[in-house]
Amino acid sequence: MHSQLLAFLGAAVLIALTPGADTALVVRNALAVGASAARRTALGSSAGLLVWGVASACGVAAVLNASAEVFTVVKLAGAAYLMWLGLQAIRHAGAHEPGGTQRSGSPFRQGLLCNLLNPKAGIFFTALLPQFVSPQDPALLVSLLMTAIAAAASLAWLSVYATLVPRAGDVLRRPPVRRALDRVTGTVLIGLGVRLALTRR
Repeated sequence: MHSQLLAFLGAAVLIALTPGADTALVVRNALAVGASAARRTALGSSAGLLVWGVASACGVAAVLNASAEVFTVVKLAGAAYLMWLGLQAIRHAGAHEPGGTQRSGSPFRQGLLCNLLNPKAGIFFTALLPQFVSPQDPALLVSLLMTAIAAAASLAWLSVYATLVPRAGDVLRRPPVRRALDRVTGTVLIGLGVRLALTRR
């Protein structure tokens, strides 16, 4: 089992390092409201992974993988949410809102919804977990353990962004630069939403 867990850890780290909607959202919140809010965004995203992993281990997420209709509904909802977040970022580019909250909701909820409304996260678990579980293993226990590993890897990497981006220096704090970065991350979120909308299983 140890070799299987190590192999899964390697896969989980590689996937966590791949930039996506969660990364763009963490960077956006790090620039807009600081490290604390960005960390809460990362925590929300990782909580979403835990939900998907538990659902997969219990067989619920398999429905998403099997049903084209369910996949499409979740996909379009996620795409709409990402595009809405992107539009909000562009609309309020450069605005700093103290206290770690934004017009588009709490950072934790943003991260959670961003992950839960991405059907690829559910399919990741339903497709990947069985490859690392042998017939001799307690399937539910091992699946839950691997879910925790994937969530921890994601949280660790997103927390790096959350910590380093606000420390990038005075250059990022200049209003013209901040506005430009907000517009870029907003555009990236919209682009990721469009890509998600066009995604096929």
